[in-house]
Amino acid sequence: MGDGVWTGVWNGLTLNVRYLSEHDLPAIEAVQDAVVAELAFASQYESLSTEEFLKLLGDKTILGAFHDETLIAFRALLIPPIDDEHLGRDIGYPEHLLARIIYQEVTNVHPSFRGYRLQQHLGRLLMEELSQDSRFDLVCATVAPFNIPSLKDKFALGLRVGALKWKYGGKLRYIFMKELHTGWRPSGETEWIDMADTSLQAERLEEGWYGTGIRQEADSWYVRYEREQA
Repeated sequence: MGDGVWTGVWNGLTLNVRYLSEHDLPAIEAVQDAVVAELAFASQYESLSTEEFLKLLGDKTILGAFHDETLIAFRALLIPPIDDEHLGRDIGYPEHLLARIIYQEVTNVHPSFRGYRLQQHLGRLLMEELSQDSRFDLVCATVAPFNIPSLKDKFALGLRVGALKWKYGGKLRYIFMKELHTGWRPSGETEWIDMADTSLQAERLEEGWYGTGIRQEADSWYVRYEREQA
């Protein structure tokens, strides 16, 4: 992956997007601090430590957007350890290929620059970069049910739900996945399931269905499930 990724105008903002280095650590932590300060409850956000940021920077997997030479947003990927919590195990991925999985990690957008769809822009740039990286075959991520913005983000980037599991000490999470070098084609068989019905969703996922989208009806959210084309 190179340093410079994209320069241009995005939704009226002139941006320079590049991979970040340890030199950018103070700016990264300043953006994170600004995000946390705007939250009604700081517990809603799991802040990354300096050590965790240094891991991402060392792996060169954190992309930053600069406006007028100031960092205003960043989005990161994580090369995960092969441990008991590995998301590849949750979706039944072959053990000998777990090292070829990378995770979507954290996204932060400075509160002063919300509304420009920077999360989406950085996400698409990262996915384009990954499609050219021969080290990885699959990208995974976790999202909590009813975290609608994050669910929309993952579906917009082409990820689909491959499992629904209890993770991280008892937190229910959708396990998202996307092949980086091959396609996935649905069969056309579709079922919409209430997002609150986690038992039925888990059952369908065990049967080989995948979550591929969401929609709202009145006060309820539904997840679209589809089978893979044979």
